[in-house]
Amino acid sequence: MGANGRRFLAWCAGLACAGASVVVGCRAADTDAITPVPQMLAFLPWLLVPTGLGVLCALLARWWPGLLWGAVLLGLLAWFLEPYGTAGAPGGPAVASVRVLAANVEFGNGTPALIAAVRRERPDVVFVSECDPACEARLGANAGYPHREAVPGTGSTGSLILSRFPLRGTGGVPGTMGMPGAVADVRGHAVRLQLAHPMPPVPGQVGVWREELAALRDFAARGGAPTILAGDFNASQDHASFRRVLDAGLRDAARLTDDDRTPTWPSRTAPALGVQIDHVLVSREFSARGTRFLDLAGTDHRAVLADLTLHGPG
Repeated sequence: MGANGRRFLAWCAGLACAGASVVVGCRAADTDAITPVPQMLAFLPWLLVPTGLGVLCALLARWWPGLLWGAVLLGLLAWFLEPYGTAGAPGGPAVASVRVLAANVEFGNGTPALIAAVRRERPDVVFVSECDPACEARLGANAGYPHREAVPGTGSTGSLILSRFPLRGTGGVPGTMGMPGAVADVRGHAVRLQLAHPMPPVPGQVGVWREELAALRDFAARGGAPTILAGDFNASQDHASFRRVLDAGLRDAARLTDDDRTPTWPSRTAPALGVQIDHVLVSREFSARGTRFLDLAGTDHRAVLADLTLHGPG
């Protein structure tokens, strides 16, 4: 290979590593920064592809500083692919089993598929994002849940919690889209329920997304009772704002069952290249026996089904 060819490959390696370095640097600095970093952080594992190509180009170009640069980046990416958060089990006795389903039905379009999934899986609590009035009415008539808490709204703003357990409504968490909350009586044990659906980090809305995730973090930090916080977070474990929610005392059910990188969005257009932004988060009084991800027709989100066990003190 001539000098011009090696120079071209070195430029390709530098461009690939430079782009990845910005995102990896923000991940290492524990910040979501500004657009386009939050959007790229969601797909952090896929930065292995351009970084790997950069390493190959540096090797072919015999650009040894670039080869070292790329190797360091690959090592950092591999480190950050590890699950975030703790996974220890509670020490107290099991007092109740709770099956939770969290689903974004995309403007209500996935309601029929959700009704079928609810009938098949029989969850105890269902968190439904983007549930418009028609969705709420159909779920009320066909899902068979005696207790509910809702924030009515059209399009993406409506949300609903369905429960087999008695509910006492709370103020929920304020947000651009509905995020209802309640306290459930789970066989004599008070359990806080909160639906999560902050704004997505689209350009121009990153500040709102960060503020609404901070409000969910503040809810989690208040504690006081076993807690389930579930829904479409529009964030993955590679976002600093989401990790702060976990750091407030919650654990991801998917993390507890080694499914923390299973993608939930976009399930319709590119499921294999997706990211996990739908979560069931629980306080330390819960353990998780299993997590499954359900494909629902009519929506671009996969639903998250988590089998949980509530433990008493001890």
